[in-house]
Amino acid sequence: MAYSRIVGTGSYLPKKVLTNRDLEKLVDTTDEWIVARTGITQRHIADDQELASDLALEASRRAIEAAGIKTEDIGLIIVATTTPDVVFPSTACILQAKLGIKHCPAFDVQAVCSGFVYALATADLYLRAGQCECALVVGAEIYSRILDWKDRSTCVLFGDGAGAVVIKKSDTPGILSSHLHADGSYHQDLGVPGQVCHGGVRGRPFLIMDGGAVFKFAVKVLEEVALETLDANKLGKSDIDWLIPHQANVRIIQATAKKLGLDMSKVVVTVDRHANTSAASIPLALDLAVRDGRIKPGHHVLLEGVGGGFTWGSVLIRW
Repeated sequence: MAYSRIVGTGSYLPKKVLTNRDLEKLVDTTDEWIVARTGITQRHIADDQELASDLALEASRRAIEAAGIKTEDIGLIIVATTTPDVVFPSTACILQAKLGIKHCPAFDVQAVCSGFVYALATADLYLRAGQCECALVVGAEIYSRILDWKDRSTCVLFGDGAGAVVIKKSDTPGILSSHLHADGSYHQDLGVPGQVCHGGVRGRPFLIMDGGAVFKFAVKVLEEVALETLDANKLGKSDIDWLIPHQANVRIIQATAKKLGLDMSKVVVTVDRHANTSAASIPLALDLAVRDGRIKPGHHVLLEGVGGGFTWGSVLIRW
């Protein structure tokens, strides 16, 4: 039976750092208020000339180097993003050109903060089906472009960045299972309702969010999908070596860990330094934990995310 395994990780954060103290000069907020409610102390902001594909390119190069492969070995590219370079072509196709790769399929996945989980699950199934031997999966976001910097309830929450993984076909299980869900009845609770129309923008082109509704829903489904994943693999909560959740809010992360009976020492947390980077948050956190040596061979690593739509899902990995 064919499986797939992550063989390389990479990440990239823009050079500019915007601290909470910096935000105090832009909007009516305080460092204390932001930290108490979100756990965030800073975020990275892309340069005006940087595009999502540029962030994705840097993360991809690092993942490819870590995997010890050549770019021509890649047979599939999937980019999870809510902030593509342009309406079309896909950011994946633009990334493909920047990497100098031709002919392999390349496409974007739009599942907001669950995007990387959706993309990784898709690539895993593609490899298991024998369609290719090696795939590049990326989460890349520039949320600073879709924020109203006068809205203190949203602008303090997000940042920019990209993370990537290379997965290869394997005879032994690496990605054990994936579990994806969506419920479109909640689509008005979190989104960017603006539209490109006749050369202009119709509607509000900035992120809007019902914070309370998102918090309650996220805590509920992150527990549910984790239990679903463990049950599918006949594992218990104690079998989770590392939980890498979407990095939206430290209170959501803490509440999820508590429901799963996990000590926070087994949870990878980057929201304090990165803020919410949407589809990039999980691969950014994964790369950090791989490179600092926390994740070791044989560890069970649970990735899970929830985002606008609502979408949510998980991927369980045996490292």
